[in-house]
Amino acid sequence: MIHAVIGTKAEYIKTAPVLRELAKRGVAFRIVDVGQHGGLPPEFRAPLDLPDPQCRLGDGTDAETIREVIVWVLKVSRLLFRSRRYLRRQIFADTDGVCLVHGDTPSTLLAALIGRRAGLPVAHLESGLRSHSLLHPFPEELVRVVVMRLATVFYAPSDEAVANLTRMKVRGEIVPTGGNTSGDAVVHAIDETAVTGDGPGLIAVHRVENLHRESRMDGLVQLLRLAAASGPSRFLVHPPTERMLQSSGRWDDVLAAGPSIEPLLSHGEFMEAIASARWVVTDGGSIQEECAVLGVPTLLWRGRTERPDGVGECVVLSNYDLGLTEGFFANPGEHRRDPGAHESSPSIVVADHLVALDA
Repeated sequence: MIHAVIGTKAEYIKTAPVLRELAKRGVAFRIVDVGQHGGLPPEFRAPLDLPDPQCRLGDGTDAETIREVIVWVLKVSRLLFRSRRYLRRQIFADTDGVCLVHGDTPSTLLAALIGRRAGLPVAHLESGLRSHSLLHPFPEELVRVVVMRLATVFYAPSDEAVANLTRMKVRGEIVPTGGNTSGDAVVHAIDETAVTGDGPGLIAVHRVENLHRESRMDGLVQLLRLAAASGPSRFLVHPPTERMLQSSGRWDDVLAAGPSIEPLLSHGEFMEAIASARWVVTDGGSIQEECAVLGVPTLLWRGRTERPDGVGECVVLSNYDLGLTEGFFANPGEHRRDPGAHESSPSIVVADHLVALDA
């Protein structure tokens, strides 16, 4: 039995291609929702061809603010004090197998700890990413380091990730996957949708490092002005981003900046919007990966990135430099690349290995 223990929207999206591959092989799997984004409706999972979770933790609401995440972590972490027998019965349905976790979020850490506490081997998707600074990004880098000490199987999406794991002298098997499962997720989401580049630009910013510093918030308002001046643009606003902009007194400045202010889209709608976008501005690693697959000009609103996807090609690392940002908007087309050929599938590599591992 493969137990996919996941808890955020991105983890669902990037784990789904592996689970679909397992389903093609008739391999049984269970989804355990750790509950960081516990409010995701069934309508979210349907386009991913995923069933509802067989087990849910948390209280069925999203943990979005720092305070909400802390409260959720404290509630779920109480399970770690229960017996192994209890965890095996209540969470893992009294079955052996593999605990599959993904990424670098608080839910990743809780999933790995619960799997180990229950006595299951932990397999880590998207393993080996490192910034080599425990405080940047925080808590992602710390989560990665701890999970890579807990896991026994490491699905590494790049040569750099393999090298990082080797340098860490991890105890277990390193499996190069030849890419990130996000590529498979993009192909599934857009199907035959053409990548046109004739639609409005997209902006999506939500990282803690950009919402809890005065200078970064001011820079975001300036970014929105530059984006709107370059032509039609859509600012897809995460709820925590809106709360921070409003509480800091900057929301009126955002409204005056000019972009169309819109709520978040479903994953399928967002992929279609990216495929048609003239450019994308984001601080999200998953969006960076998706834009790299499609070759869409992308300005990464961060000081550094541990993901190589698209950097130096269609992805421009801003380092919060407004001069560089102006240059990007002046001629985004110079960064456009042809969509990557999807000749191999990391999800097939992972599924094949999980089947052999669980045999």
